[in-house]
Amino acid sequence: MPRLAGSQEIPETAVSPSSNLPSTPAFTDGADVTHFIGGERRAATSGRSQSVFNPATGQVARQVQLGNVEDVDSAVAAAQAAFPAWADASPLRRARVMFKFLELLNQHRDRIAAMITAEHGKVFTDAQGEVTRGIDIVEFACGVPQLLKGDYTEQVSTGIDNWTTRQALGVVVGITPFNFPFMVPMWMAPLAIATGNAFILKPSERDPSPSLLVAELFKQAGLPDGIFSVVQGDKQVVDALLHHPDVRALSFVGSTPIAQYIYETGARNGKRVQALGGAKNHMVVMPDADIEQSVDALIGAAYGSAGERCMAISVAVLVGDVADQIVPRLAERARTLKIGDGMRLDAEMGPIVTREARDRIEGYIGLGVEEGATLVADGRGHAVDGHADGFFTGGTLFDHVQPTMRIYREEIFGPVLVCVRVKDFAEALALVNAHEFGNGVACFTSDGNVAREFARRVQVGMVGINVPIPVPMAWHGFGGWKKSLFGDMHAYGEEGVRFYTKQKSVMQRWPASIAKGAEFVMPTSR
Repeated sequence: MPRLAGSQEIPETAVSPSSNLPSTPAFTDGADVTHFIGGERRAATSGRSQSVFNPATGQVARQVQLGNVEDVDSAVAAAQAAFPAWADASPLRRARVMFKFLELLNQHRDRIAAMITAEHGKVFTDAQGEVTRGIDIVEFACGVPQLLKGDYTEQVSTGIDNWTTRQALGVVVGITPFNFPFMVPMWMAPLAIATGNAFILKPSERDPSPSLLVAELFKQAGLPDGIFSVVQGDKQVVDALLHHPDVRALSFVGSTPIAQYIYETGARNGKRVQALGGAKNHMVVMPDADIEQSVDALIGAAYGSAGERCMAISVAVLVGDVADQIVPRLAERARTLKIGDGMRLDAEMGPIVTREARDRIEGYIGLGVEEGATLVADGRGHAVDGHADGFFTGGTLFDHVQPTMRIYREEIFGPVLVCVRVKDFAEALALVNAHEFGNGVACFTSDGNVAREFARRVQVGMVGINVPIPVPMAWHGFGGWKKSLFGDMHAYGEEGVRFYTKQKSVMQRWPASIAKGAEFVMPTSR
């Protein structure tokens, strides 16, 4: 059975045999990618656009129109107009729309996956896994009638009852990254909409096409016009959303410098903000770990999706003499990765999303050599037959990396795995805890006490024990610690419900239970 992200299994029905691959992987007509506002596609008013590439060929596939303040104002106005009636609808009615949306997503799952591959570059089976994990969140959102239930206390004081409810915020926004153009929007939009909000998506301009298909499927599902809008754009649109007085909350996933900017700017403007930042995820391999399983985990977690995952393992922390067993195996596997067009079903790794991203990654490889790390496998200049202009690089492996080196400290966001050698468990734990990022981490061991102590003491938000990429399931919630998260609540799960709602507490009593006379003391239970 195929595996998703090195850990979770995908049902066989989610993976198409080669004979059933989608015949039209994306918007093959080359039409511009536009906004979706008020239930219809709309051209940007700015007159600006940006090229969208097929990373496997290096060719321009289409243009995405870039919005401005006027486009943002239109989307917010449409959202505000639609919000009151949608918020007033029963949770069950909203859930029924979400169930229909879920049905449509399942019908179009391979089409969505192919669109992801065409514009992002990740291999098709990996894109299918992304779609599956996005659909998981929609399934969770279908349970919104239960998720919105409040608490009730009868007779909290004599003749007084007290209960809580959760109500929608209003117009909320999601700003999403290029590496998961479907899954990350699904972390946000389904819960925001199911809880009664109007949602505006600002997708990445590098792979924007899936956002329009999502908008069309929401409309087909019966979602009222204006409740889900898409505004394409760059920093102009982001800043307009951050400063718009009628945007109540904003969720972001991306690099740490931008996450910090989003959080601080949004908070200064009175918005509730959830901003997920960067990562430098470690995998600690103890001497008692299964060597072959550890190598398999590192290869898949470091080089899957060309390392363009915020949960990718980019540091192997090798304890004791385990390094001498693991590094040669990693080198052999890194050099023989099957790299090519993501629509090839035998491909293990596709291209990098853009030429600029590839050049930045290969620049880090050169920096690692200058810093004195041992370059065991060099992915620079990797060529793929028939794709001379594609944005390809190979798997890269460094050994004898020191914590002071930039290739250890900084997020490379590419298929580069660095190996750090430590003498024991205590040194491994201290190394992980000292890093400024705290997104994800894994420990491979056969010792239950080591596993328990690691999970309890590590200062990281998402922990895997013999699980290389511990992405929580839909009902648990996603988020790191330290500079990997700005804000108080994690994405999706029950914390996602809290993020998109506000609590109201109601105390009630009736005239027959009210004593005569004014009371001047602090009310207490009696």
